[in-house]
Amino acid sequence: MGPQRSVEYEELLHSCVAGTKVAAEYIRQRAAAARTLRWDEKQRADYVSEVDTRAEELIGEVLRQRFPDAAVMGEELSPHGSGPADLTFVVDPLDGTTNFLHGYPVYAVSIAALLEGELAAAAVLDVTRGELFTAIRGAGARCNGMPIRVSSVAAPGHALVGTGFPFKHRDLFDRYISQLSRVMRSAAGIRRAGSAALDLCAVAAGRFDAFWELRLAPWDMAAGILLVHEAGGLVTDLEGRTLAPRHGPVVASNGLLHSWLLEVLEVPDTN
Repeated sequence: MGPQRSVEYEELLHSCVAGTKVAAEYIRQRAAAARTLRWDEKQRADYVSEVDTRAEELIGEVLRQRFPDAAVMGEELSPHGSGPADLTFVVDPLDGTTNFLHGYPVYAVSIAALLEGELAAAAVLDVTRGELFTAIRGAGARCNGMPIRVSSVAAPGHALVGTGFPFKHRDLFDRYISQLSRVMRSAAGIRRAGSAALDLCAVAAGRFDAFWELRLAPWDMAAGILLVHEAGGLVTDLEGRTLAPRHGPVVASNGLLHSWLLEVLEVPDTN
């Protein structure tokens, strides 16, 4: 990475961090009143509140002040920017909305910057714990400024595995239950906290040894993909192919457990 590109990536990271901090402060202010907020159901078991929407607006304001020509793609708002953009910010203003609305303290703000189609910088801020996870392409991953690294666990029987339930997608229930059963038989433990962004941060920080979910959106995974990669891990689809932010499944690991997890997740065809 040349000096000019390094400076560019740093500027992108600073903007991602600034956006997460503005949104997190607003979310903290509204947390006490979370149970009185109006919920709107986007689709079955998928909720959005006024806090999600306003947090994303605040992030958009920060990013467009710094990069007026950038596209901003978020969960709650339509993409901003005209036409194809060399720079795109992928934003999840409140990953873990259901947790937030119930007062369960696991939710985060996630922002990633894609430069010419490649993940360049990412920030995920754990709102309740104050942990800030950051990554720059080619420069490693950090938590509150300290370098982080994926775990060195190589034995499935010692592995703590994160997951996410496909609660929005009934057609995936049977497949997921089959996968869950088989991972449970091999791993030391499984955790489901309800924030994919934080789950991927947990892989990057070596707290989880692996993670999988059958259906995520680009804003759920974008920052986490870069964090895991820069911490020395792997992120792929269910076939083991390199993953870019999109709608679909995610498998992340420390690398040592990746082949095992992919094999366990391959549900046999019953037809």
